[in-house]
Amino acid sequence: MGILATYMVPHPPLIVPAIGRGGEKKISETTAAYERVAQDIARVAPDTIVIISPHSVMYADYFHISPGSAAEGDFGRFGASQVSFRETYDAEFVRRLTAHLSENDFPGGTEGERDRKLDHGTMVPLYFIRKYYSAGKIVRIGLSGLSLTDHYALGTYIRQTAEELGRNTVIVASGDLSHKLQEYGPYGFDPAGPVYDEKIMAAAAQADFGGMLAFDEELLDKAAECGHRSFVIMAGTLDGCDVRAEVLSHQDVTGVGYGLCIFTPEGRNEKRRFLKALADRAADQAEDASAYVRLARAAIEKYVTTRRRLVFPKEVSEGILRDLPAEATRERAGAFVSVHKNGALRGCIGTIAATEDCIAEEIIGNAISAVSRDPRFDRVREDELGLLEINVDILGKPEYIKGPAELDVRRYGVIVSCGMKRGLLLPDLEGVDTVEDQIRIAMRKGGISPSDDYRLQRFEVVRYK
Repeated sequence: MGILATYMVPHPPLIVPAIGRGGEKKISETTAAYERVAQDIARVAPDTIVIISPHSVMYADYFHISPGSAAEGDFGRFGASQVSFRETYDAEFVRRLTAHLSENDFPGGTEGERDRKLDHGTMVPLYFIRKYYSAGKIVRIGLSGLSLTDHYALGTYIRQTAEELGRNTVIVASGDLSHKLQEYGPYGFDPAGPVYDEKIMAAAAQADFGGMLAFDEELLDKAAECGHRSFVIMAGTLDGCDVRAEVLSHQDVTGVGYGLCIFTPEGRNEKRRFLKALADRAADQAEDASAYVRLARAAIEKYVTTRRRLVFPKEVSEGILRDLPAEATRERAGAFVSVHKNGALRGCIGTIAATEDCIAEEIIGNAISAVSRDPRFDRVREDELGLLEINVDILGKPEYIKGPAELDVRRYGVIVSCGMKRGLLLPDLEGVDTVEDQIRIAMRKGGISPSDDYRLQRFEVVRYK
């Protein structure tokens, strides 16, 4: 007992005849594939149907799981209120799942319900499922603005819950692909749209869940997809399993991508534990890291687990102390600590000039700030520590320059200042390819307008990995 099968499905209201009024015929391939999905769910006869919907309650830093014993909904907002649903929730499943999340300090639960009515991302799949299968309680889960790895991790908790309760469970990952496939589509055309659709369908065909985790967030944003995080949660429910994938259809005739796939687990396979693979990669980086990076990691782990600052040198391992360069305790300098998780920035804080008694203390303070005080991100959680990759940049002394001609985007960082306003950008950053880009981003960070009378400084950096 546990996860019997998972399904990747779209949710176009058009597909419901009472809404489409004949327009549904142009996506008949999608309709036929949906019928196949519903029939397969009836065949496996699950006790619980977990539906993951981008249109359920969504928060930036929290996964919402619908509470209560039941919920209702209809397609009234699409002019078909006569198509309605009353669904019973698997309240025991929800209680056990939320307990696991709470025990592990994972950001999810039943708090913050804003709308009890079923959303169309939930009802479109149910429209087909209930044609063939009237049993099975549901669990409805929304997405979040958290990382792809957090979505995948949520999937592992869902599977753990299903197995502990002995529930025969299926996962329905509701989500459309790109909304930018055609000029006549709802958001027009972007070249990223077809690229995303091709990549996600190729990953689905191979059950390449590690590949799903590796998608670039910029591509997801440009493609205007709405289902990727649903698919990643679904993938997490099959972590460590061999998977048989069956692609049923892929259409884009409305300017929106609709993909349907069935994924069936076929026994355990430790090589398909993709979060562990990321943790192993981070561990390899940590093992080979410089002493400065190991010092930053020690400070981060100490703070995240105890909320206390690492005491230097008393609480620093002999290995780190032995390998630190002499200037670590003798010299002062500004330093930046950058933290990434699965290739995505998780926090970055630094100082332009020294604020501590030595470089080692500067690194410790900025490492703690990077995981707890970067306003762009929530605090790093303990369960994330094994996935972090860390860099340390030691800054040289800034020097004023006459203009952009004295900059080199790979060699020099830049400081733009105007009065009390100041913006800084490190050198050799991915995606920053020109001096003009470098200056513009630094100005934006400092709240400086192009019309302001600003000054430029450059500085060199020694980067430690």
